[in-house]
Amino acid sequence: MTTSDGWSYGPWHEGPDPLAPPIDLREALDEIGRDVMDGGSPRSAMEELLRRGTRTTRGLDDLTRRVWQRRAEIQRRHRLDGTLQEVRRLLDQALEAEKRALFPDPSDDARFAEAQLDALPAGTAAAVRELSEYPWRSEEGRDKYEQIRDLLGREMLDARFEGMKEALQSTSPEDVERVHQMLADLNALLDAHARGVDDIGERFDEFMRRHGEFFPENPRDVDELIDALAARAAAAQRMMNSMSAEQRAELAGLAQQAFGDPRIGQQLAGLDARLQAMRPGEDWTSSGRFRGQDPLGLGEGAQAMQDLAELDALAEQLAQSYPGARLEDIDLEALERQIGPDAGVDARRLSELERELRSQGLFERAPDGTLRLTPKALRRLGETALSDIVHSLRGKTGERQTESAGAAGEPTGASRHWQFGDREPWEVSRTVRNAVLRTASTGGGAVRLDVSDVEVVETELRSRAAVALCVDTSWSMVSEGRWLPMKRTALALHQLISTRFRNDALQLITFGRYATSVELPELVGLEGVWEQGTNAHHALLLAGRHLRRHPNAQPVVLMVTDGEPTAHLEPDGTAEFDYPPQPRTLVKTLSEVDRLAKMGASVSVFRLGDDPRLAEFVDLIARRSGGRVVAPEVDGLGAAVISDYLRTRRR
Repeated sequence: MTTSDGWSYGPWHEGPDPLAPPIDLREALDEIGRDVMDGGSPRSAMEELLRRGTRTTRGLDDLTRRVWQRRAEIQRRHRLDGTLQEVRRLLDQALEAEKRALFPDPSDDARFAEAQLDALPAGTAAAVRELSEYPWRSEEGRDKYEQIRDLLGREMLDARFEGMKEALQSTSPEDVERVHQMLADLNALLDAHARGVDDIGERFDEFMRRHGEFFPENPRDVDELIDALAARAAAAQRMMNSMSAEQRAELAGLAQQAFGDPRIGQQLAGLDARLQAMRPGEDWTSSGRFRGQDPLGLGEGAQAMQDLAELDALAEQLAQSYPGARLEDIDLEALERQIGPDAGVDARRLSELERELRSQGLFERAPDGTLRLTPKALRRLGETALSDIVHSLRGKTGERQTESAGAAGEPTGASRHWQFGDREPWEVSRTVRNAVLRTASTGGGAVRLDVSDVEVVETELRSRAAVALCVDTSWSMVSEGRWLPMKRTALALHQLISTRFRNDALQLITFGRYATSVELPELVGLEGVWEQGTNAHHALLLAGRHLRRHPNAQPVVLMVTDGEPTAHLEPDGTAEFDYPPQPRTLVKTLSEVDRLAKMGASVSVFRLGDDPRLAEFVDLIARRSGGRVVAPEVDGLGAAVISDYLRTRRR
């Protein structure tokens, strides 16, 4: 549509669709983060997301499946002997018409002609060749025979020049001569190109001026012309390779009858040889198995082979398995041509998603060269994890909201209805507003305050805490499906402290055979490894060191584990492992619990699993430190840790 000002409206072709919904990076990052925390690398997680797709976009796996379905459909539906069948049909019709014309004639010449027809070879090519000089009496028979020659000529050309069959629906001797001249000039041009003559550009321009109608793809130079011709010729050769030896022999014999002019077949054979020498990298040797019932002619068969090659290339592009692969490599026009425009939309959206993920600063190089999530990405993951936990806490009926239950301290900027026992100052403006609205809703009159109108200023405790979160990273955490919830818990706690309790000092400590103080990116990217030992002793040692660095802060120690201590740290720094746990391991672990208790730190243990020995031991830890034991379901681990952190901090 064109407006009066000259603007035209049409489909959008330049870059991404401006009206398409924006890429949802948060959803994509959540998916990537889940895979990373489950043990995958950021790169593999991003590749997995692109393969799997999103809620609104089909992934590479689905597109690949459709490509292979299309490929199988072509081979399952078609067969390649369409031209041979059509030639045989026309030949039978020509012979039948000729015999009908000869039957009423009692002469010896008629009987001799009948004998000639009866003695024709059984092979189609040989029979057509024998009839090249036959004096037809039947006009219908002669017409059918000429149709065979025209069909062969058009099919032979269509197999090498796309669209030639339709362009030569009817051929005159002049048309045949024009085709022969084009082939001769084309072979001469290719020979000149092979010799490296200086004026090849001028020769190409002259060739296109004379014969450009045969090349609708409109190549810009001789190399583009060779590329287009070689791709089609290679497809025609693969089609021939897919036929039986008998069928190939029949077609080779029939080629000399194209348009009744053997020069056409000779020129085509010479063209094939030149193209194969110039483009040896094309696939000239493979074949396909066609087992359907729909016969294809030579031109259609060559197109089918080109479609198969294009589908194979698309499958490789969608697999993204080669070095430096990017989704921009996918041929969107070919994808839409083969499996529909919706596939092109999905591939374009995936490419945009990949580009945005790379450009938004969500990944960075670690010192060892590996790819990892940036602090920006970790903050987004932490926001999601914390939001999920807060939502689950709010859903617990009968409990007050932990985020609004702070003791007297700094205002949070929000208010809430007064509850019995609250000592926070009133939020006067909202209290008066509530009273006015209540009075107006009951018919007006004098405004009187009611206890239901009172709102108080929400405050939260701003005392500083030193928090040590010790998480078990032994193999059982991986094998029992506790790895991802453990990481999400650490993310949520880190996000809560870094946004709401910024003065608190959080230390993340992992413990398997040994314990290690780690930063959040290291914990998120940590992969589960087979390692024997649950060294809670070493973890508590590191927790005590962290608390001593912050002597004026409230000590908070949180431990997540699914196994009793089976290792302890010796004075020389080596870890001693034994199972079942030796008394020395238990004594050393409990001695560290006692040291923490002397510092005023109670140890809250989050027990995962139902091992009676573990339950007995963690109960002992809680009693000796004045802490407590929580046995949450795996999905409730994050909510349990956050709730206990807030409870301990308020206390």
